[in-house]
Amino acid sequence: MAETQQVDDSKKAARSERRAARLAKEIGAFAREHGGAEGQIAYIGQKGARIVLVGEDGGWGDLVAPDHAVAVSAVEKAGITVHEDFDGDFAAKVRTGPYEWTRMAGIQIGGPKNDAGGNT
Repeated sequence: MAETQQVDDSKKAARSERRAARLAKEIGAFAREHGGAEGQIAYIGQKGARIVLVGEDGGWGDLVAPDHAVAVSAVEKAGITVHEDFDGDFAAKVRTGPYEWTRMAGIQIGGPKNDAGGNT
């Protein structure tokens, strides 16, 4: 029984390592495309951990890792700076466009209305 557990643990560790390597590759591609990148890891419950990336040009994106340990491993492999919180100078680097204003903040600050009828 103990040998079976060791094999299962070994497979799980190998799977986690592959996921971290794949995420690190995606983080690296994002960083190259945006002149560098910084990140922040946020716990999102059973779904895992969210890696928020902000490029030097203000572009941003995110990736989801199956758990916090995989997320930490991925950002370490990618070699990016990781912030504890998404606030202050780090948050100020994010540049939003028309899509974000319309979808997330437009209604509250006088942007186009997003109603069920499709009228704007």
